[in-house]
This record gives sequence, C-alpha cells and structure tokens, in this order.
Amino acid sequence: METKANYVLIGAFTLVVTMFLLLFALWAAKYSSEKDWQQYAVVFEEPVTGLSEGSPVLYNGISVGTIASLRLAPEDPRRVIAIIRIQERAPVKTDTRAKISTPSLTAPPIIQLTGGSPQARRLADVDPNEIPVIKAEASALQNIADTANKLVARMDELLSEENIRRISNSLASIEAMTGAIGDQHEDVRALIVSARHSSEQLEKTLATTDKAITDVDRELVRKLPALIDKLDGTLAKMDSAANGVNGIVNDNRAAIGSFANDGLGQLGPTLSELRALVRDLRRISDRLDSSPAQYLLGRDAPKEFEPK
Repeated sequence: METKANYVLIGAFTLVVTMFLLLFALWAAKYSSEKDWQQYAVVFEEPVTGLSEGSPVLYNGISVGTIASLRLAPEDPRRVIAIIRIQERAPVKTDTRAKISTPSLTAPPIIQLTGGSPQARRLADVDPNEIPVIKAEASALQNIADTANKLVARMDELLSEENIRRISNSLASIEAMTGAIGDQHEDVRALIVSARHSSEQLEKTLATTDKAITDVDRELVRKLPALIDKLDGTLAKMDSAANGVNGIVNDNRAAIGSFANDGLGQLGPTLSELRALVRDLRRISDRLDSSPAQYLLGRDAPKEFEPK
C-alpha cells in the first residue's frame, strides 16, 4: 500500500508541474505576441460605411495591421472611433494621417495611413493617452460628396425664383432691344458705314502724325549736336562775362562803397531841389499859356480901340 501511495503522489506532482509549464508557455506566447503589436485610435468625422472589424490597415500601401473594433463616440455619435492593431515596428509618427480608402471598385474600404516625415517623433512616445490617437482626414468620397452638396446648394441659390424672374426680365429686354434694332436696321447700317469711314480717317491721321513726329525726331537728332555746342559756347561766354563783372566790382569796390555811402546820401536833397525846379517850370509854362504878353513885358496888354 505504501508503494502504491508513493506512485500516486509522484503522478499528481507530475501533472501539476506539466499544467504549470503549459500555462506559463501560453502566457509567455501571448505576452510575446502582444508585445509585437501596438494599438492606435482613429476618430473619423464621417460615416465609415463598409469598414468592419478585421479590415486591413495599410501604411503607404503596405499591410501593417487590422481593425480591432469600431464604435460610436459616446460624447458625439457623429464621430466613429476605430481601434486599429498595428505592428509595433511600424513607424507611426506625429504627422501620420489616416483616411478611408477604396483600393478598387469591387474591393471593400480599408484604412490607409500616409505621411510620417523622418524628423517627426513617434506618436506612441508623444501622445499621453493610453491609446495614441491618429488624426483622420476626409476621404476622397467624402470630399466628392461635400463638393456635390456645395454645388447643389449653389444651384439652388442660382435657380431661385427671384433669379429666374430677373433672367426672364433680362431676356425680355434683350428681345425688345433686338426688335428695335431690327426696325432701325437702315440707320444701324448707316451708322456702321459712318464708323468705318471715321476709322479709316483716324487711321490716316495717325499715320500722318506718326510720320510728322518721326521727321521732327530725325531733324532734332540731326541738329542736337550743333545746339549743344552753341549752348556750351553761350554758357562759356556768360561765365566769362560774370568773371569780368566780378573783376570790375572787385577793382572798384572802394568807389562803389563811397558812392553808396556819400552819393546816395546827397541824392535825396538833389531830388527835392529838382522837384521844386520842375514845379517852378510848370508854373511859368502855365502863365505863358494864359497871358504871354503880360508875363514877358511886365505890364498890362494894350487895349483895342473901339469906335464910338
């Protein structure tokens, strides 16, 4: 009995050790597998129709992971949060962007990662969140849809009732103006002919003016050197005359100073005497005009004999 009990204990111990080693191996394999992957979150501002859990994630066209889960944002149901599982060695940088892409017309949509400059830091080292967030861009289909919506809105504005009424009024005005022009086609034809003649006359006038200007320019160019020579000679003579005047002034500076001090001082009295002389001469002239005989003979003029 004792020998049989020992075999039972040894078998139980062996089974426990084997189970422990198996569980440790499974834990180590799972830890090693999880260590080779990195989770990121992508927040989309648009519907993610066609995406599903397990859809591939490409980085510049290379498969680097899959979509782990999709859910609506609790605080804003217009947003969709996609948790993606990417290879840990994939260089996801701070400037890496995600968008929904369709590889072909028949293929389901995927998440495409683009960007990632060499100088940018790894997103996992910078983002403080438990799951780093990759910024999302609008997909090509979303851009097309937004553009189509804008075009439809503008077409609605363009084709509003008011604009249609204005266009109808403009067409009516154009039709009325066309009818008026049609009724006066003879006058319009005469106006066109007159405008043509005026244009021909203007062209001839411009040609004549251009020829005259060309001749003037040619004559001016031909005479310009002689004019410049004469101008230089005149300036030289003026400079010489100025130098001569300057020399005369310098030589007679004392006489000019004496005249300015003494001669100008005597000029006032002389002008007063001259003014008195002119006044006396005017008085004498007036007396000669009125009574020359009395003034010259110094007595009364003889009276004429009048017979009684």
